[in-house]
Amino acid sequence: MEDKIATIKRWLGTGSINIFGFPMSGKDTQGVKLAEAVGGKLLSSGIIIRAKEAEIHKNLTGSGDLIPTDIFYEWVLPYFEREDLKRYPLILSSIGRWFGEEDTVLETAEKTGHPIKAAVLLNISEADVISRLEKLQILNDRGLRQDDKDMDVFKNRLEEFRVKTMPVLEHYKKLGLLINVNGDQSREEVFKEMVNKLYDFVQS
Repeated sequence: MEDKIATIKRWLGTGSINIFGFPMSGKDTQGVKLAEAVGGKLLSSGIIIRAKEAEIHKNLTGSGDLIPTDIFYEWVLPYFEREDLKRYPLILSSIGRWFGEEDTVLETAEKTGHPIKAAVLLNISEADVISRLEKLQILNDRGLRQDDKDMDVFKNRLEEFRVKTMPVLEHYKKLGLLINVNGDQSREEVFKEMVNKLYDFVQS
């Protein structure tokens, strides 16, 4: 595993890998693990947007809708240009989730020295992500997001993924960049499969 990660790290350079999946699929969790493994930094659109919403005291995504594209560009894309990230590879958690944003994201990443070299889809069924949420609700998990406490809002987030993000993934697939990973496993198994498939992708 260490040799495979070393190969991925050399191939990636200061490039980036974009991780997608349904809410609750483990994008940020796997993104953090992969970033640590390759000596990179995690950029999560969800974390960036929620922090900005808190800063300006506005809840633009509370209904489960994706943030408007113009605001996404204003809030998220400047992170690619940050001086403190220049020397690092980036692991992206769903950067550019609305169809039509992906080309601008790809161009921005390329221009700033972080070209997107692969996109990973953590595959998990809607039934399984709803089951995960219900278990967290029963446990009253303190880390549960406010908008995940409302099942109707959560289901709207799933619908947003189906309608707006699935076409983004088709675009990455057409570019030959999409890697499918079974997200319905333990965290350790998901990470191992992701590394193995990234290694195979690098070698192909």
